[in-house]
Amino acid sequence: MTTTRRKFLKGGVTVGGLAAASQLAYPFIRTAAAGKSSNSVVFASGEPLTGNWDPASHTVLGQINFEGYVFGRLTNTPMRPENPSEIQYDLATGHKIISENVLEWSLRRNVTFHNGAPFTSADVKATFEYSSQPGKSAWYPGPVDVEIVDDHTVRLNTSAHGYPATAYILLASFLPIMSAADIENNAISQVPNGTGPFKFMEQRGDESIMNAFDDYYLGRPILDEVRFAYMGDANTRVLALLGGEADIIERLEPEQHDTLLTKNGVRVLRTVATENKYLHFRCSKAPFDDVRMRKAVCHAIDRDMVTELLGAAGHASSSYVSPVKLGGADIPNYPTYDPDECQRLMAEAGYPGGNGLPELEYITSTGFYPKTKEYGELITVLLQEQGLNIKLSVLETAAWLERLYVPESGDPAGHLIDCGWSTGSPEPDLVLRPMWHSSMSLITGFKDTEIDAALDSEQAEGDPNKRLKMVTNDLMPKLADKVPSLSLFTSVLIHGVQENLNGAYFYPNGPIDLSKASYS
Repeated sequence: MTTTRRKFLKGGVTVGGLAAASQLAYPFIRTAAAGKSSNSVVFASGEPLTGNWDPASHTVLGQINFEGYVFGRLTNTPMRPENPSEIQYDLATGHKIISENVLEWSLRRNVTFHNGAPFTSADVKATFEYSSQPGKSAWYPGPVDVEIVDDHTVRLNTSAHGYPATAYILLASFLPIMSAADIENNAISQVPNGTGPFKFMEQRGDESIMNAFDDYYLGRPILDEVRFAYMGDANTRVLALLGGEADIIERLEPEQHDTLLTKNGVRVLRTVATENKYLHFRCSKAPFDDVRMRKAVCHAIDRDMVTELLGAAGHASSSYVSPVKLGGADIPNYPTYDPDECQRLMAEAGYPGGNGLPELEYITSTGFYPKTKEYGELITVLLQEQGLNIKLSVLETAAWLERLYVPESGDPAGHLIDCGWSTGSPEPDLVLRPMWHSSMSLITGFKDTEIDAALDSEQAEGDPNKRLKMVTNDLMPKLADKVPSLSLFTSVLIHGVQENLNGAYFYPNGPIDLSKASYS
């Protein structure tokens, strides 16, 4: 066992388990349970809400999780590994392909929004056309025109925009349906108004209060209330669960997972996520504008050590998307740990042994993703062993979010940054295009005509089976060769739940369906 392996896997790193938590002088845990009824659930989130209720205006996971309670979608896609493209209908009752550029959806009748307005084709038209505007959202392939056939039938048409309508089959599970009137009146950012099982009532500090929607089309939820409460520290979330102040908590550390398994009255759930965790290169900045330096860093990192350090919170993966998604198979030419190749590439790039390199900042977060500080320290040591002058900056979640994205003008913060990317559809384009197409490159600033061409070609293929082969056999190997980012592992979502809460469904991208949940 190497010195580095001994240090990080045999107790050389401080971890945030319950033993440490019990020694800290926490103030009384945020009073999430104040006024809580016996038929209410408090969900302790590790990420704050943005305060902007427009679902098309952000990529923030905590906000997406909240929206899962309030909004309906045309489909729900559970993304079971054995059949990731399985479709379950929500606000739609069926779909059919009319032509390469026309996709028809049949819509559910007798559905109402929380403000009492009926759900019709006009709402689907307004939502899709609004959310697909260029520059509006990172999720969707491009503009789409929607024809209203009747009050409960719509046709999505992409013929004027150069890509097949089938691209929206899987994306329909990730687009919250908004009210056409709210969009027209610019009201969508003010109060969330959906067709989901819970209705937003008010904001109390870090808590978003939702009540059961009496007219939910699948029947009123058994629970009366859900409180979405931000608790940024994982130890605080665990203590809230054990003390009864929270009913569900997310993003547990591996040690907390192991400890809670021994506790009476609570359950621990593990779900392989749609989320991969990435070490993103700032490809627009030296030295990582040189592919040789990006490859050198990749060959310096022992990803087996990272997943071993993560324990219950990590799943080994050598792909740019989760194995729960389509196209998530391991890539044959994915970079592996090879210090000799790291040294060869650095010398070829003009930095033999790391000589001549400036200080390189590696930015990571703490409080939301499990063990980011610990494996950040591990990666920093591995890179320093190869001669790279790495400075690790560990930021609270809010400060990290402020530095995450490439600004419209000027250099992005740091040289490397850790981030996960999780989407509620098996569609791989939801990851690949926002991250690495030149028109977006939200985090990397990566611009490459060959990758753009591969992304555009697979998107233009109307046959889903042929398209998947293009992603697997062409696009993924090209990304692995150019490495604008290194996908470190696939996340495993760990939730703690009160033992007497039953019927909750945990989606692999983070949201929780409580529409059928109840206490025993």
